[in-house]
Amino acid sequence: MFPSVVIVVNDLTCYFRHITRLFEEISVEVTKENKRDIDRQIHELLGVDYKDCSSTWKAVKQRIADDEAGFVSSLKKALST
Repeated sequence: MFPSVVIVVNDLTCYFRHITRLFEEISVEVTKENKRDIDRQIHELLGVDYKDCSSTWKAVKQRIADDEAGFVSSLKKALST
């Protein structure tokens, strides 16, 4: 029998781990205190209902594939207000 194992998962939304490079590029530090605000702003930017993580990640991937520079610029603008 295996001993119980507790796995601590980084406390980020489901898609943030995939776009940390973009956050670094626009000098946004995601903290425990601001992650929900950032998440809400990204949902709003993409026109996706808040807390619909899989749809948001799908929209993020599509925007990056279509025009990464444009998405990064929009993200920077949305997060700087």
